[in-house]
Amino acid sequence: MNRTAVLLLQMGGPDSPDAIRPFLLNLFTDREIIKIGPAWLQPLIARIIVSRRTPKVTEKYGEIGGKSPIRELTQKQADALSEKLGIPCYVGMRYWKPFTGDTLKQIRKDGIRRVVALSLYPHYSRATSGSSFNDLTRCLADFESDLEVIRIKQFYNHPLYIDALAEKIAKGLAGFSDQPSVHLLFSAHSLPQSFIDEGDPYLEHIRETVRLVMERFCNVRHHLAFQSRAGPVKWLEPSTEEKLHELASIGCKQLLVVPLSFVSDHIETLHEIDIEYAAEAHKSGISDFRRIESLNSSPAFIHCLEELVLSALQSS
Repeated sequence: MNRTAVLLLQMGGPDSPDAIRPFLLNLFTDREIIKIGPAWLQPLIARIIVSRRTPKVTEKYGEIGGKSPIRELTQKQADALSEKLGIPCYVGMRYWKPFTGDTLKQIRKDGIRRVVALSLYPHYSRATSGSSFNDLTRCLADFESDLEVIRIKQFYNHPLYIDALAEKIAKGLAGFSDQPSVHLLFSAHSLPQSFIDEGDPYLEHIRETVRLVMERFCNVRHHLAFQSRAGPVKWLEPSTEEKLHELASIGCKQLLVVPLSFVSDHIETLHEIDIEYAAEAHKSGISDFRRIESLNSSPAFIHCLEELVLSALQSS
């Protein structure tokens, strides 16, 4: 184990206002997450889109501190996991620093010979984990590296992941005075419907996580919706905003939102849910709108990551 390490793979986020534009450009030029026109034209189209979106996105980040907290939160996860395992844990981001390629250079410099690459996306999609692992493969080829890499691509149904989510939900429910009246709304990051039609397992994974979690909360009403869609293509339905209006129309007054596909706080939780959806819910008549705490570095979640790594090493 003295030459083994863990590499946590995450999407990343802008770490300053100046980083917002290049972060978005990296995101919109990745054809594994979104295809805009022919490949040769996508960089140009991406620059146009990013020029239009940057002011609005910058404003949103300004409302949550001017940057994404995901780098610091992922590093805390890495530090906690390193302490549990007794081996180094590194962070590699897809769209902003520290980029996976730069982290691999440090790993090689540190004399590591074997890496467990663990995607922090619980539910596999070619647009998330798939893109991160393809990026990892390209970086390894560029280095002509003989590093042994063990890949953990998903953990949507791992019992300890379900435990960690259930713990946060139980704590969230306990805060309501009239618990039988509370609705749970699972809000997952959306994906173009075409991905699912082409065989992407993401939706199946999301539904299985919801099923396993709700085995712990049999008497609680629950719903599933999808957030963060963008562009004119058909996305997974219903949207979280549409579901909020539907729930308000049937008299829901108390709602607990459960972010899925997010294991750390970032703009989709801190702004889209906590600010945008909260305002929409209150306007629609949902008077008590709350969100569960994100997993971040909760001991239960770190224990899940620890078991994933140990199991992968034992199986290799």
